[in-house]
Amino acid sequence: MTEQKFSKNNRVLDLYTRLSEGKTINKTEEAKRFGVDERSIQRDIDDIRAFLDERKADKASDNRTIEYDRSKKGFIMTGEEGSLMSNSEILAVSKVLLASRAFTKKEIGSILNKMISGCVPLKNMQLVKELLSNERFHYVELHHKSCIQDKLWDLGADIQEHNLIEITYTKAEHENEIVTRLVEPMAVLFSEYYFYLNAFIVEREKDGVWKHKYSYPAIFRIDRIKTYRETGEKFQVSYADRFEEGEFRKRIQFMYAGELMRVQLKFYGENPEPVLDRLPTAQIIEQKEHEYIISAEVYGTGIVMWLLSQGNKIEVIRPESLRQEMKAKVQEILALYS
Repeated sequence: MTEQKFSKNNRVLDLYTRLSEGKTINKTEEAKRFGVDERSIQRDIDDIRAFLDERKADKASDNRTIEYDRSKKGFIMTGEEGSLMSNSEILAVSKVLLASRAFTKKEIGSILNKMISGCVPLKNMQLVKELLSNERFHYVELHHKSCIQDKLWDLGADIQEHNLIEITYTKAEHENEIVTRLVEPMAVLFSEYYFYLNAFIVEREKDGVWKHKYSYPAIFRIDRIKTYRETGEKFQVSYADRFEEGEFRKRIQFMYAGELMRVQLKFYGENPEPVLDRLPTAQIIEQKEHEYIISAEVYGTGIVMWLLSQGNKIEVIRPESLRQEMKAKVQEILALYS
């Protein structure tokens, strides 16, 4: 290869690309390869160093530099490119996405490919792909196999624009029954494999004014929403009454809606951390040896499902209605094994 066939600009780009890929640049070998003297290669290396220094000044997260590695007898690139996410962040988020099973196999493949190619430095791309390959291969779709990304975006836009919408929806217990609801969409949330739409169901009063059917929002699994359309009407939300999905998320279990209530639980054990993590509003109000009294604010019946999963580690103290409901559920379970 001669200097005439490889311009200086192309030569520098070639060296930069191979350094970015984690390869070692030996001056003597490169001089022979390009048909130039070693001083030309050194100047190319210096140009790449100057370029990286400028990048570092503009983008502090880009800490790459060119160093001489005596053991490899050549120049190498060290540090990380100022990518949108670090390698460890990409790996962690990818693992969470795979574990969520929220998307179809086609969707999750596309999302992961875009994340890896867009954020992971080239030299680490293959490593990240290999670390995810087994889990991607054995990824199991949910049974509904419904692509929901467009729905998420459309519903998100309706939330932002305060559009009153009409949805048709199939209930879990009645797959063949389709219901129609007029709703004020409030938030999109994710929990236990599924995306949900939080929305107030509304009904028109005789005077023509829309009124909430319940004091709390209903929860619709988005893959069960068959159709949705804007009605052409807007709904108003005052700043004081705005729906805060973060606060709602702290109080909901398994996305089962219901009235807001204050519960008091007795935890038997050494470490109540799992309870405090599961119920973000939980507070320890009394502590004895191997026993904790915990108070929390929660919505609806989802708390019953979680309490049943805790076996004899948790006892409901109040409200009395919840305590009686737990007793009835336990007796029903016992009857199954009688």
